Amino acid sequence: MTEGAASRASGPPRKPMWLRFLALGIGAVALVLGLHTGLARLGIAVPGGSPVAADLHGALMICGFFGTLISLERAVALGRWWAYGAPAVSAVGALLLFVGSPAVAAAIFLAASLLLTFDSLVVVVRQRALFTVMLAVAAACWGVGTLAWLASGGLADAVGWWLAFLVLTIAAERLELSRLLAPPPLSQATFVAAVLLILAGAARAEFAGGSALLTGAGLVATTAWLLNHDVAMRTVRTTGQARFSAACMISGYVWLGIAGIVLIALPPATSVFAYDAAVHAVAIGFVLSMVFGHAPIILPAVTGWRVRYGAAAYGPLALLHASVLLRVVADLGEIVALRGVSGLLTILALVAYAATLAMASRRGLATQR
Repeated sequence: MTEGAASRASGPPRKPMWLRFLALGIGAVALVLGLHTGLARLGIAVPGGSPVAADLHGALMICGFFGTLISLERAVALGRWWAYGAPAVSAVGALLLFVGSPAVAAAIFLAASLLLTFDSLVVVVRQRALFTVMLAVAAACWGVGTLAWLASGGLADAVGWWLAFLVLTIAAERLELSRLLAPPPLSQATFVAAVLLILAGAARAEFAGGSALLTGAGLVATTAWLLNHDVAMRTVRTTGQARFSAACMISGYVWLGIAGIVLIALPPATSVFAYDAAVHAVAIGFVLSMVFGHAPIILPAVTGWRVRYGAAAYGPLALLHASVLLRVVADLGEIVALRGVSGLLTILALVAYAATLAMASRRGLATQR
């Protein structure tokens, strides 16, 4: 979900707004339930219980929330009614997880991933470039991971592919924006090399056991590429929303690199806590930082609402990164109690960020009046 995709969003043609809001609403429910089950996995008693088993936390977050969100953004960018099939189907998969049908939900998520891959290939046909190809590869990773989940019945074999889906989607969009800096041709070769390492690690199912050298090296290499070539390294010197977005990008890249280092130094087979630290450094530290940075840009494109940035947004961003730091320290030190605190801080950061956006947008509307 980036400003590059927002800039490609078509203007007036065929906008099924009700479908956008339905998919977005179901994705939001998936986020809430995903956080709910995440707290349950950390041993925190949550009121009312959850209709979703705690071990499906990853599926809810990656397929139900991020899959629906990314598919919806791609549909808006394409600007065609048929492109909304992917987020609609993904939303159905999330609903099926809610009612306790994980096997059927997995099959539905597989269909959604295939539709997203098709949408992405349409983008490739329209604009042949490395970043569009990478967007299609990322979508295919979602499908391969979901197929692995269907085949094995467990999520461990899917995690590497699903994280590749998220990381490559974001990296591909940043690759598009890096063209503004006119990078040398060698930069694309190094980008592809980093991606191939991540894909090789996913193919080896490194998160399911054994060493994770390829995945770790791929994440570190991707981090190095982003820190060297991303336009955020320049826009962070500006002011206002552009600077905030850049701060989100750069801080997220740091967590991506830390995840890679953890995987290299502490293979998943040696410690389930190291596995947890790496996964959440990517999913929370990296991916949610991107969501924070791009929400004021993407939400207006998807919903039509005027969403404004406020300087107070730095507070929730700092809280988000404090929660990831606490999670990684707690995991590596095997301090179980701190892991629960980190989960609560993550939720608090999300709620606080939503509140700051709402207040800044409301003040902006009041000023216009």
